Amino acid sequence: MSEHEVGEVGQDLGDPRTRGMEIMKRVYGWEHVGDSPGDFFAMTVEHLFAQVWGRGVLSMRDRRLLLIGLLLGQGLDEALATQLDAALRAGDLTAAELREMVVFLTHYAGWTRGAKLNDQVEEIIARTLD
Repeated sequence: MSEHEVGEVGQDLGDPRTRGMEIMKRVYGWEHVGDSPGDFFAMTVEHLFAQVWGRGVLSMRDRRLLLIGLLLGQGLDEALATQLDAALRAGDLTAAELREMVVFLTHYAGWTRGAKLNDQVEEIIARTLD
């Protein structure tokens, strides 16, 4: 397993809730993710994060790149900003890689979305690395 693979994140691999919470923290870059009552939150943590994000086939970086492309394509700017910020802070992507991603994705997602992505990336880089 590489250093970026999700399988290394969870402390207790036998407990889906614990593992899912650890992965969710890494995916979103939050220092603290609170627990919430109800089935929706439990299913999100135990299925999406523990089982889907927690699979060892793709690295965290690979999954994040796929998600960033999808979010850009759907115009989900708020979620995109969260993933860009988390990717840079977690070291999954460097500033140079984020900038290269802008160049690449602009040609597939369109100039308007690419320009917005560029603004987001430059703002996150300035805020994070300054």
